[in-house]
Amino acid sequence: RLACVQAALNYYNWNENFLTRMFTLEYSFWFDYLLPGLDRLRLPIPLGGTSNHFRTAVLRELGGWDPFNVTEDADLGIRAAMHGYRVGIINSTTYEEANKRLGNWLRQRSRWIKGYMQTALVFSRDPIALVRRAGLRQALGFMLLIAGTPLIFLLQPIAIGLTIGWLVTRTQALAPIFPPWLLYLSLFNLLLGNALAIYVNMFAVFKRRLHVLVLFALFNPFYWILHSIAAVKALGQLFTRPYFWEKTVHGLTRHGAPG
Repeated sequence: RLACVQAALNYYNWNENFLTRMFTLEYSFWFDYLLPGLDRLRLPIPLGGTSNHFRTAVLRELGGWDPFNVTEDADLGIRAAMHGYRVGIINSTTYEEANKRLGNWLRQRSRWIKGYMQTALVFSRDPIALVRRAGLRQALGFMLLIAGTPLIFLLQPIAIGLTIGWLVTRTQALAPIFPPWLLYLSLFNLLLGNALAIYVNMFAVFKRRLHVLVLFALFNPFYWILHSIAAVKALGQLFTRPYFWEKTVHGLTRHGAPG
């Protein structure tokens, strides 16, 4: 049963500066490959963006959007799965304005990450009910994406810091907790994980023939550091201002929207 279809999103000012190029790499992979993959595997799809098209009766049945969740669309994706519905992906693209300023990007991204944290907390309050209604496979897929994404962003700087610190100092202070074999394994995972992230961002641009962005995928590890900064901010706001909607400023680009 289909509750909603979602179009892909991408950016018309993709080549404006470094940040818009990285944002375009990220969106190209997310909407052109990851979400269609989730759809093919029949896993819950976190809705997002400006091109979600609902069956009105189903939207009312699901209870509409959660007014206290700052990523209310992602929340609806798993709620649809719990009610036996699915979200479909359609072959259409809506073009938006990519953030070109770092402060604006951090405000937007910290809100998104905070919303993922909220969604994960809401549905993990009763994991048995989540599994019973959505199914074990769908529940695990949902939690891996929605809870795992903020968790990775938060743990990344700690893991990198510990690994670099150990490589530079060869200190034995970590040995009781992290024996050498574990640190070498962590270093291998760090290198492999970043290599895979670079690779998927490289091939993400080919569908839209944005070949000029291929080499920018090499900067993906640095782009992820920005996500970690946004995640720390999101975690702080989760405790201090959980329902605060930090507005994204639009209309900053020099490029006109396509007609």
